[in-house]
Amino acid sequence: MEINIVELTSDHLETYKKLILKGLTVDADCFRITPEDEEAAPFPTTGQIDSFTLGAYHHKQLVGVASFKRDGADRMKLRHKGILFKIFVDRDYRQKGIAKQLIQGIIERSMKIDDLEQINLTVIPTNEHAKKLYEKFGFKTFASEEKAIKWQGEYFTEDQMKLMLRN
Repeated sequence: MEINIVELTSDHLETYKKLILKGLTVDADCFRITPEDEEAAPFPTTGQIDSFTLGAYHHKQLVGVASFKRDGADRMKLRHKGILFKIFVDRDYRQKGIAKQLIQGIIERSMKIDDLEQINLTVIPTNEHAKKLYEKFGFKTFASEEKAIKWQGEYFTEDQMKLMLRN
């Protein structure tokens, strides 16, 4: 299956929203936001070297997304960290290596940011497939917060993971 990974910008907002809203609906228990939270939100990144979104296309259809931004964009003491977030691959395209390509693309671009030392992310530990994929890239769990998310009367634990790019 031919997949093209490209950078998405705010020009892709409509296509991006359609896919991410689908993800927030079909995999609601894997995200910390709801479709209602997302509907009025702006495009998640700014298209800068330290704030970008990658999209995976199969032919002309957007089938996966992943975003990255510097944690301390406006805070000098946090500028050494970045955040990988809003990762979603359409169910019809899972198990085909698309998430792997998106994460690899994020890591490769992040390595070009001279003062970036680590990438953080959060994951619901019951999302075992995602957590194992992150671990394959070298992400390690450094904290776990019980009752981090409450949705429809149910609590979810959230694991925080990090990948050290530089020491």
